[in-house]
Amino acid sequence: MLSMDMLHDAQRVLSPVINQTPMIPAKGFVPDCKFYLKADCLQKTGAFKLRGAYYKISSLSDEEKSRGVIACSAGNHAQGVAFAARDMGIDATICIPEGAPLSKIEATRSYGANVVLVPGVYDDAYNEACRLRDEKGLTFIHPFDDYQIMAGQGTIGLEIIEQLPDVDVVFVPIGGGGLISGVAYAIKHLKPECKVIGVQAAGAPSMYKSIKGNRIITLDSVDTMADGIKVKTPGDLTFDMCRKYVDEVVTVSETEIASAILTVLEKQKLVAEGAGAVGIAAAMYGNIDLRGKTVCAVLSGGNVDVTMLERIITRGLAKAGRTMSFATVLPDKPKTLAGLLNIVSDLGANILEVNHERSNLKADLGSCVVHLLLETRDHRHIEQIYDHLRSHGYLILER
Repeated sequence: MLSMDMLHDAQRVLSPVINQTPMIPAKGFVPDCKFYLKADCLQKTGAFKLRGAYYKISSLSDEEKSRGVIACSAGNHAQGVAFAARDMGIDATICIPEGAPLSKIEATRSYGANVVLVPGVYDDAYNEACRLRDEKGLTFIHPFDDYQIMAGQGTIGLEIIEQLPDVDVVFVPIGGGGLISGVAYAIKHLKPECKVIGVQAAGAPSMYKSIKGNRIITLDSVDTMADGIKVKTPGDLTFDMCRKYVDEVVTVSETEIASAILTVLEKQKLVAEGAGAVGIAAAMYGNIDLRGKTVCAVLSGGNVDVTMLERIITRGLAKAGRTMSFATVLPDKPKTLAGLLNIVSDLGANILEVNHERSNLKADLGSCVVHLLLETRDHRHIEQIYDHLRSHGYLILER
């Protein structure tokens, strides 16, 4: 079973190996509260997973180490296991879903692990890892459903209380549940009145639905940019830990995750991957009363897929009211388009794209449809633009 002695032992083992990551004030993220980021995106390997993987592998017997280790992961646990195994001179095999970001796959290989790409999602990689474990006699390092893994991740909880002793609320990402199990256990033993809020992507709400249904639920499918928490089935042990120590589990949308990533990038100059940003998104958009509270969100990883970053930023800008797109109908006559663009420019919007369609069926003969993409200041600015255009007789077709 998990114990505070185990967490403190994990802290002792990990102390010379890992970074004690900073607690960063994040003013302006959430109104009317003192908001902080526990920035484990600055951990070695770029994510919290090194903590649990290293402590688990360090606890293996010599015989277990000699057989080599195997793990399954969407990327961050893979890197943690590979790093730890290399550090201890142990062979490592990692099963990774083939759709995982290439950057995470190549980073895992760079630590010397043998990478096996598996079609499907995390759960498919897990099944293949179990098959190889049985076939080759390897020692399995579970990414979350293991008390020593939880103890390693729980050192974040110890650090939070050390760095922010007056904390009232902590937001923690949930995939399989290893991180929140360890963090919640630590916080509830050191400061029971502190609320621990678990956060999942709405497209992969396995723990959320399991807690609501009071039983472990396996999802038919998962779909989210937060690949690090894209898990169909929570762990047996972590489900019990969440029921006992977590106050509430909430979900956030893809646009809310993207907005959180953009906000962290702009305001703190930190890169957050989707899974690492869900706690921040919940604090920003979760309709949880945080007024007057001291709040911490665990920014659990920064290994974002750079090929996805442009799309994430585009979605985040739209969510924040920093861009708008719409269409309107204009007479197909000289200067009508120029007149529309001048109005938009005078209202302080920056024109990013213009698409002029004479053949659009939404327009009468002799008219055309114009699509505009604009850079704006905020949602209020967008409403001002719409109100002004309507007052000048422009029909808004799309928003």
